[in-house]
Amino acid sequence: MALISQLDELLPFGLVATRKWLGGHGVSRHTMDNWLKSQKLISLVRGVMARPGVPVTWQGLLVSLDRMMPHPVYVGGVSALGLAGFGHYLKSGQSIRLYSAESCPGWLNKLTIDVDFSWQNSRRLWPADWLDSAETCQPVFWREGLPDYLRASPEQAYLEALAVVPEQLSFEHADELLQGLTSLSPRRLDVLLLACQNVKVKRLFMWFANRHQYAWFNKLSADDYDLGSGKRVVARGGKLDREFLITVPAHLYGTK
Repeated sequence: MALISQLDELLPFGLVATRKWLGGHGVSRHTMDNWLKSQKLISLVRGVMARPGVPVTWQGLLVSLDRMMPHPVYVGGVSALGLAGFGHYLKSGQSIRLYSAESCPGWLNKLTIDVDFSWQNSRRLWPADWLDSAETCQPVFWREGLPDYLRASPEQAYLEALAVVPEQLSFEHADELLQGLTSLSPRRLDVLLLACQNVKVKRLFMWFANRHQYAWFNKLSADDYDLGSGKRVVARGGKLDREFLITVPAHLYGTK
């Protein structure tokens, strides 16, 4: 394969790649150095390169990470809900929550782009191998000729958002988010709740969903999912919900 053709295939404009990844795909160190000297590649930070002339966006970085890592990398949690039109839209300078069973590469937040990434360990909720084949993440088109990036479905994203209640997301905000999720898929929720490894998340989901009584909730049964045993303190100083055995803020208990 001609070297330029090889470069076009391995590293399209708008994506990034590490030396290690390119080397693993048959590009010698000598060839990489020549591409840098001839400005066919530019160095973004130590060991990370891109093609010149096309700015690298957060979508390009996300696609690049997903290509280079063994397990999927995707936008999830409140970021996915915002991008899907539920909740606040992402603004320049805002942090985007990325989820993966992999560790965050040390170079990621050294790059200069218009957003910051907040890296979340998806193993807190989902088995790593399950995510590899699950169809809950949705491909999102962002630029012609480049791979789609992955975004968690609203069902998956809401469960991921509950994982950080109340430390990073308030009960009130979680409740507001669910107010907009009137048409979730009970089939997808069933798959996710069966796979979810986080008892707190499942109990919180059941409690919030029970408050709103949407049609999709009536097709789910809490008895089908492992909700663990014993009481869980989620809201300190809150009131114990005796159905799902979690503490919730007193001012939300028994209200809609």
